[in-house]
Amino acid sequence: MKLGKTVKPIESFGNFDPENDPPKLNLVDHVERNTIGVPSGSWVAIHFQADNPGVWLMHCHFDVHLSWGLRMSWIVLDSKLLNQKMPPLPSDLPKCWFWT
Repeated sequence: MKLGKTVKPIESFGNFDPENDPPKLNLVDHVERNTIGVPSGSWVAIHFQADNPGVWLMHCHFDVHLSWGLRMSWIVLDSKLLNQKMPPLPSDLPKCWFWT
């Protein structure tokens, strides 16, 4: 995603249901924004064009949240270059109960 590009959020409230929620998402003509507020207890799906290879950090505008673990990384077009890849996950990394 290039600096200054807008994202297209697709939002809902409550827990995400991988079986029932995806068919309800408007993937055609949703709103474009450059900021997304996600209320407590809700979720957001973000539609954007990822065209710049690398590992990109996503977080909110409060730096202190980084130290609280409120961040994530996107791998875009996984590269052959070492500095554009994420290392393999540790074998002892706890797995999320919802996805295992």
